[in-house]
Amino acid sequence: MVEKRYVARTEYLDFLKRHQGKQIIKVVSGVRRSGKTILFSQFQEYLRSSGVAPEQIITINFEDMANESLRDPYALYKYLTDHLDEGEMTYIFLDEIQHVTDFEKVVDSLFIKDNVDLYITGSNAYFLSGEMTGRYVQINMLPLSFKEFVEWHKQNDLFTNDTDMFNEYLKSSFPYTLFVQDEQERMEYLQGIYSTIVLTDIVTRLKVRDVPVLERVIRTLFSDIGSAISISNIANTLKSAKLPADNKTIDRYVEGILNSLLMYEVKPYDIHGRSILRANSKYYAVDLGLRRLLLPDHQQDYGHIIGNIVFLELKRRYPHVDVGRSNDLEVDFVALNVKNEARYFQVALTTLDEKVLERELRPLKQIHDSYPKYLLTMDTLNKDANYDGIQKMNILDWLLERD
Repeated sequence: MVEKRYVARTEYLDFLKRHQGKQIIKVVSGVRRSGKTILFSQFQEYLRSSGVAPEQIITINFEDMANESLRDPYALYKYLTDHLDEGEMTYIFLDEIQHVTDFEKVVDSLFIKDNVDLYITGSNAYFLSGEMTGRYVQINMLPLSFKEFVEWHKQNDLFTNDTDMFNEYLKSSFPYTLFVQDEQERMEYLQGIYSTIVLTDIVTRLKVRDVPVLERVIRTLFSDIGSAISISNIANTLKSAKLPADNKTIDRYVEGILNSLLMYEVKPYDIHGRSILRANSKYYAVDLGLRRLLLPDHQQDYGHIIGNIVFLELKRRYPHVDVGRSNDLEVDFVALNVKNEARYFQVALTTLDEKVLERELRPLKQIHDSYPKYLLTMDTLNKDANYDGIQKMNILDWLLERD
């Protein structure tokens, strides 16, 4: 194992810095082990370097058994109020707060205090379903981007070339795997993450009795990343494997999988009508290493794999990402920024074949608005071509934000 030097998660640090001191709750959500705890440590280091005294910072990780007694909301509130720095701002960091019963009561009580700056994290989508509407700002933390992955390797003199780095990146984007060079150890680590998510965030919360059915649903979704899939499709797959389940149960399991942040749903979007359609969604994995763990024989569907990578990067850059529908054709992704302005992305392994190029360009050519259109491929030849305003880009250059 190499020496630990953590990645600077600039985007997330900037989010915390931007809202520092403001009377609003700062929320960082994200799948387990995506780096939320380290982010808090890095931000606390920034606070101390900015003149904040150590006694002004309180941090509690509720996954630590030493803090188990503080999962009671009344005990937690008393502990925190007893440790407020009188007359100074106290920065409170509550990590994995979903473990605290009725934590909203504690958060609401702290929120109204003038001398408290509150930061919380959670590892599933359930924990914000309470009564905090309008009182918080949120950022969703994903595992490492390819750019972060490459920068860490350069900082540690481990960079080889973009292609080799990308192949390594596909093995997992969880931050800890940077420090793991042994393949078996990496897989054991990923197995631990997967088991914790399934057992803690899905099975326990949903009171799942038939775990094999749940796991088969997960494998089915992982197998079909980037393909439109319905609950009925999943039911037929289970039936063929002699694991029958009704549609209502499967729908409940899919919702649990999404809420655990193990996967993301991408809905179809009518480009011309500018509205979400009632049609089958697509699903993408939060980390391709987990997919590799569960489906080691599914490494040849490289087109779907790079589509998953592009989706995750778009999710980092834009608040809304959908699958585009233009008449009877499909655009891989429509990304909408905060102003509701669109960006259109078509993704392909290669378009050096003229027939493939024409097929990939056809959906984009049907769109007649003025928003940017991109064709992302792994091509290194003719990688910067422009087809009547449709900009071709190499995926690795795009991921690394190269012009």
